[in-house]
Amino acid sequence: MTTTGEAHAPGARGAEGTIPLAVPNIGDLERRYVLEAVESGFVSSVGPFVSEFEQRFAERVGSKHAIACATGTAAIHIGLLLLGVGRDDDVVCSDFTFVGSVNPIAYCGARPVLVDAETTTWNIDPALLAAELDRRAAAGEVQPKAVEIVHVLGQPADMEPLMDACDRHGIPVLEDAAESLGASWSTGRYAGRHTGTVGRIGCFSFNGNKIATTGGGGMIVTDDDDLAARARHLTTQAKVPDVGYLHDEVGYNYRLTNIAAGLGLAQLERLADFVAAKHRIAARYDDDFADLPLVLPPRVPGLDATYWLYSVLVPEEDGRGRDEFLEHLNGLGVGARALWRPLHAQPPFLTAPVIGGAVGDGLFARGLSLPCATELTDADQDRVIAAVRSFFTA
Repeated sequence: MTTTGEAHAPGARGAEGTIPLAVPNIGDLERRYVLEAVESGFVSSVGPFVSEFEQRFAERVGSKHAIACATGTAAIHIGLLLLGVGRDDDVVCSDFTFVGSVNPIAYCGARPVLVDAETTTWNIDPALLAAELDRRAAAGEVQPKAVEIVHVLGQPADMEPLMDACDRHGIPVLEDAAESLGASWSTGRYAGRHTGTVGRIGCFSFNGNKIATTGGGGMIVTDDDDLAARARHLTTQAKVPDVGYLHDEVGYNYRLTNIAAGLGLAQLERLADFVAAKHRIAARYDDDFADLPLVLPPRVPGLDATYWLYSVLVPEEDGRGRDEFLEHLNGLGVGARALWRPLHAQPPFLTAPVIGGAVGDGLFARGLSLPCATELTDADQDRVIAAVRSFFTA
């Protein structure tokens, strides 16, 4: 998922002191690296910060290669091309995700097949995916060219059964880890692995509202030498060494700039603190909302989420539900935001095949995210908590 919309400016408050949902945490280190990039003269997609950011990012997530891109959406687009996705191919994608996850499938001329979420992690349902792939095999139908698994809201998906289903049918997996930087698994087959490193390709986003930002930007990670080399080729206009300009295929102007990479490198050096802040904010919300009729974010043993956006589900009581809750919070200066409309309900994808759909519909109908910026103060969190509680005591 590449974004849920632009964040407010750092520290921004509305006229009535609205607490924003998520803002970037920019400090002296970021300013220093960006200024260094500007003064170096390397302001475009060539420069030392790009290479260092890629190397350090690969080390941080435990991948052999990292290729920096202009956006998370661009990363997914290239990732799909690397897996051979083309016109009229089917690509399975999570239904409950931001539209940036599925648009690149359309860029390739392929057809998304949307699989519903499950209630444990709010991610793609392993049982529904396995049943669809097994059904196609039994019917002699063509299998999807790829499966895109999204780790929504910083919550790792239940990868073992998902990978088992894909491996059984020889289908490559692309992980959309746009929202899950810093998330990992601590038990099971993938213990110690970071999201984005289990499938053949992983994609990340550094949009302004992500845990770590480059202002915009994304990253492809893979352990495959050939895929990494091709990713670098495609993201740099498919240019080949020659006198003058020679391009051996259609390429893309998808490389990250050196200035943005300087910002990203500084953010990466502070990532542990950012993730710790997200955990601290989520734990306090959990404690203070434990007695309220809310469904709190998933907490699954062994699936170590970052709680990028702290999101809850609101019950429908006395004719009051999510919309009334949002209106109440916004009226008190709390910048809450509804969760995404599932992809099967988005106008460009109304005709896409859908497997399930009721869970995603329910998450949209009842779900919203609460302010959880890494610099959220105790006083601001007090205000959010008081506003939430007052809705249920009104």
